[in-house]
Amino acid sequence: LKKDFPIFKVKMSGKPLVYLDNAATTQKPKVVIDAITHYYETQNANIHRGVYPLSEKATELFEEAHAKVGSLIGAQQNEIVFTRNATESLNLVAYALPSLFGRGRDEIVLTEMEHHSNMVPWQQLAKRRKMKLRYIPMKEDFTLDYGDAIEKISDKTAVVSLGHVSNALGTIHDAKRLTALARANGAFSVVDGAQSVPHMEVDVKDIGCDFLAFSGHKMAGPTGIGGLYGRRELLESMDPFNFGGDMIRKVTYGDAEWNRLPMKFEAGTPDISGGIGFGVAADYLKKVG
Repeated sequence: LKKDFPIFKVKMSGKPLVYLDNAATTQKPKVVIDAITHYYETQNANIHRGVYPLSEKATELFEEAHAKVGSLIGAQQNEIVFTRNATESLNLVAYALPSLFGRGRDEIVLTEMEHHSNMVPWQQLAKRRKMKLRYIPMKEDFTLDYGDAIEKISDKTAVVSLGHVSNALGTIHDAKRLTALARANGAFSVVDGAQSVPHMEVDVKDIGCDFLAFSGHKMAGPTGIGGLYGRRELLESMDPFNFGGDMIRKVTYGDAEWNRLPMKFEAGTPDISGGIGFGVAADYLKKVG
């Protein structure tokens, strides 16, 4: 695979590059770099708002990228929203999902092994809505205490959010088990897949989660582009996170109607080249296995 990545032709201090920081960001294969370059050299136009061939082609490529990324994780049509990264995906859910919380559900359940991006947004939500944060502890062998999870996830739980794979320890959590616990107690489930989607087969329908967040730059894709999987009926019911531009179907001086999915959550001009590169990265991972 090394030959697929141009950066490994570079020498550092006169020696071949050795790169071990994939948990932070991955290097990019030439097919991804070429796709971005090709877009800017031959297909650059804004999307969803032009009726000339260049814009139509850019729109087609951007929408195809959503389908490619969705196919990688088993999502259905219009269940993938492009964001800037997993962090923005998680913030989007923490901002937009609470409108669907049931009465009396005032607890948020996390694990003690969460990345900042899957902790701080929920902390802020808990402060805003006077909710209680509960943490599933880690055992001495660096695995989760699933017995404790059974105790903590209850009819008071609004949402259970967990990292699929720990970025610090590499521990693979039983996301399917925890999402089933959430569902059995009437709570929503959110999975941070930033470390799992690049390295293992992930099927959101098999996991049974309501949402899954991930980043392009950790899966051989560009920086500044990420994905949010959400069950379609939930995305349809949630209010948008950002307003303006292409997320609007109709606007008057007094009100506005939101566009169809996923555009409803993709306000303004998106990272078109990044989205196209993201789709190519998803194809690359499927090919590699």
